[in-house]
Amino acid sequence: MAAHALPRKSPSHQRRSRPRTVLDEHLPVDHRLSRVYRIGAGVMGAFLLVFGILGLIDKIGFFNTEGATVAGLNTNGALSVLSICAGALLLFGMVRGGNFASTLNMVLGVLFIASGFINLALLDTDFNPFAFKIQNVLFSFVVGLLLMFFGMYGRISSTLPHDNPYWKARHPREAEAEERAARARGSAVSTGVHESGGGA
Repeated sequence: MAAHALPRKSPSHQRRSRPRTVLDEHLPVDHRLSRVYRIGAGVMGAFLLVFGILGLIDKIGFFNTEGATVAGLNTNGALSVLSICAGALLLFGMVRGGNFASTLNMVLGVLFIASGFINLALLDTDFNPFAFKIQNVLFSFVVGLLLMFFGMYGRISSTLPHDNPYWKARHPREAEAEERAARARGSAVSTGVHESGGGA
């Protein structure tokens, strides 16, 4: 009985299937990129967690629009709970590290910046559920920018080094060619060492 030949993948299909960047599989846990993502998530998460806990200790009303000052920022019960949730999530990202921490930093960074703009528009209105004041708005912008910086570090740039895992994932053919060339150079050096040693 004749065997049926398996269909070969078309070149266009091969071009579409690009390897997914998984930092934890490419790099050791203590790699510099992962450390940056962990530090960013950990520092911001710890501050938000402490800020939220201090706000709850003061027993401020949940949606009290006047709020109270904690660590130089205005807060109420709702903002304290939200801060604790965001801080805990960032600390979890610090523990996970890798792609998860990077993406989490970027997403929360965008949300903090959006929160700054939204609450800036609500400052002089009767609807101010998180008791924001101008210092809270500025804090949201600063935290959002810092989180985005920590999340994008070594990931979004046109000049990434060629040993960067994100560059390798976006340029699989070039990365494979460079790895082959590096292996060939290493093999040539090893052969030269053996030949010089044998002739001595």
